[in-house]
Amino acid sequence: MKRIFTLCATLFTLATTAMAQDETNALSRGSWTTSSTPAIKASEFLFNNWATAGNSQIDLTGTFFGNYKFTHPKFVWDNIADLAYGYAWQDLDNSAEGKLFETRRKSNDKIDLTSAISWNAYKGWGASFTANLKTQFGAGYEYSGIGATQTEKIVSNFFAPAYLTTALSFEHKKADWSVSLSFLTGKTTFVYNDSLIAAGKNYGVIQKDDYDPSNPSTFAHAYFALGSYVKLQYLKKDILPNLDLYARAELFYDYKKPKNMAWDAIDAYTTDSETAPTKNYSLSDGETWTDLQGKNWFAKRVFESDLDFELKLDYRFSSFLSANFALNMKWDTDFSGMGKLGHWQVYQMAGIQFYLNMKTPKAK
Repeated sequence: MKRIFTLCATLFTLATTAMAQDETNALSRGSWTTSSTPAIKASEFLFNNWATAGNSQIDLTGTFFGNYKFTHPKFVWDNIADLAYGYAWQDLDNSAEGKLFETRRKSNDKIDLTSAISWNAYKGWGASFTANLKTQFGAGYEYSGIGATQTEKIVSNFFAPAYLTTALSFEHKKADWSVSLSFLTGKTTFVYNDSLIAAGKNYGVIQKDDYDPSNPSTFAHAYFALGSYVKLQYLKKDILPNLDLYARAELFYDYKKPKNMAWDAIDAYTTDSETAPTKNYSLSDGETWTDLQGKNWFAKRVFESDLDFELKLDYRFSSFLSANFALNMKWDTDFSGMGKLGHWQVYQMAGIQFYLNMKTPKAK
């Protein structure tokens, strides 16, 4: 694990080494602008002998969004920290006996760190180097049952999975939007939890030929993919009075995926479990690859690509209070899936937030 953190720290500091190539007084010609926004979202519902019924619930979520930008005549160094963690306490059985909020479940968990250096070249087009790390703070569970009969199964944890993406990109920026195109992108997937790997939760980390679920020494904990990466981003302040919009879409295609997917074997798929090509792939419960038999080249490439789409709306009542809506949708065939959505992951949130804003004063 120490080697992984060392690797991440090294990649995130690569951006700083590029500045050493400027003259020694280069930094004196640049300036920092910073914005740190901690926030707490709280909601509460109480139902007691209520005719129309309902489940009592308390939800508490803490978020942090920080943007730290260094602007220089020759480059821009942008650093973003997007963090969230929350829990919901629920009374799912509405019984008069026992605890009022006998069930606690995680409602949000996010670590998203980005560091990017951009150089402007010609008419808004430039080059950039970007490093992005995504993971979570704590364990995630799949639940069944309620109250005393509730059971849980761990499906994720800190650095299980984690995704480290590094990209050399062509970039086009405007005031409100940007697009990045990279044909040389590295994406490393980490799963540093032996119990998850033993249970088949590999998140795309292809296991060794001598893989033995009962022998952790045979486990592979990381998979490096080399591919293409496209990122579209839109941030508009006051699209309507006091209403801000943020939208982001990321697409990644692994050049090695067709070999790993072994499409010839999949096209020849049979129901015989001994010949089913499932060793290197993740499938939802009961799902098979038969729905892709005979599909054309383009359909298979689309199926293999990863999509991460995020939409946020914030309406500001004042400098410390706002209403917000968030939607995050992901498509990843390396995710084994829970429930009926299979490879789709969907997160949606709406609520009221209290802000503590800390920004650098505007330069005079």
